[in-house]
Amino acid sequence: MAKALPPKSLSPEARSILSSQISRRAVFAGVGAAAGVTALASCGSGSSDAASTVRWANWTLYLDVDEAGTSYPTLQAFEEQFGITAVYTEDINDNDEFFGKVQGQLKLGEDIGYDIITPTDWMAGRFIRLGYTQKFDKANIPNAKNLLPTLASPSFDPNRDNSLTYQSIMAGLGWNTTVNPKGLKAIDDLWTPANKGKIIVLSEMRDTIGVILLSQGVDITTVTEDQFMNAVDFLQGKINDGWIRGVKGNEYKEDLISGDATAVIAWAGDLFQLSNENEGKFDFAIPESGGTISGDNFLIPSTATAEGKKNAETLINYYYDPAIAAEVAAYVNYVTPVMGAQEEMEKIDPVLAKSEYIFPTEKTMSRLNVFKALTPTEESTWTEAFQKAAGN
Repeated sequence: MAKALPPKSLSPEARSILSSQISRRAVFAGVGAAAGVTALASCGSGSSDAASTVRWANWTLYLDVDEAGTSYPTLQAFEEQFGITAVYTEDINDNDEFFGKVQGQLKLGEDIGYDIITPTDWMAGRFIRLGYTQKFDKANIPNAKNLLPTLASPSFDPNRDNSLTYQSIMAGLGWNTTVNPKGLKAIDDLWTPANKGKIIVLSEMRDTIGVILLSQGVDITTVTEDQFMNAVDFLQGKINDGWIRGVKGNEYKEDLISGDATAVIAWAGDLFQLSNENEGKFDFAIPESGGTISGDNFLIPSTATAEGKKNAETLINYYYDPAIAAEVAAYVNYVTPVMGAQEEMEKIDPVLAKSEYIFPTEKTMSRLNVFKALTPTEESTWTEAFQKAAGN
């Protein structure tokens, strides 16, 4: 059977990514099958005792998967190389939701069931501030030297003692290409009759409100409370008027697949993966007014055992190998934080090695903005206002 080609309605960037993925995944399908099947919820077949297990909670659509959707090739290779069984679960849907699930146990010093978690920058800062993480033994993570210099000293962890970026995330506009054949260039393009009642925005406040603020000409690195609340009022109005059907975490992708959503404020990697899996039905763009960028971070919870911590550091070090980072990036299409990964990507896929969504140039980075760090008071007040508008 001939492969379906990407539809011409896709942006040139998405067409090149999708064409590349179609051919690459067809090749890797045979590799995955030959390597054997690994259960998605619990990879590998090694010993199940704590000393040889690492438990990783991650977001959905955030690790390389084989063509059959039954194993994670890089994680399976990790198990074979180190003899450590990786229990991998897609348990993070929303930062606040995940924090609420584990906070009580962390406060009591009880095992939360994970040795590695991957919250977003601001939430990583909260975990660290509350003493819910363990400092890395940096001797176990020599590949940390490959971290991009621009990510080396974030305000929430200046020396990177407790965190390392897993992937960086661009947020912007996503859409169903059938319903929106001309694409979306600005937030105002969301509000067309065909999308009414079928728009989803992210429950990640800094991304949704960030994109709205940028469309209003606000610098989100210095946003004031009045400006923020004005953007919340704008969001509330669109919800009240029936344009927006929901404010959601990672599950928004299910609404796109089902057709319940036709336009979204969303994350780039998700849309490119959904496009690949649905014959180019979806696309993504950074709005003309700008998008947001942030990072999700490897953290080791304070409740991880000594064995679990060491295994976690082994895994983190493994994913900071440029060749492994490139293989992951080739599937997830998020911005990789690892120096040397672009050169390794050239060996895997020269098209993806030129992708602005994986290896952004200075020109693309100039269109992406980091939401300012909030004080505890601002975080409480602003989050409450956003959650009220979202109906929570």
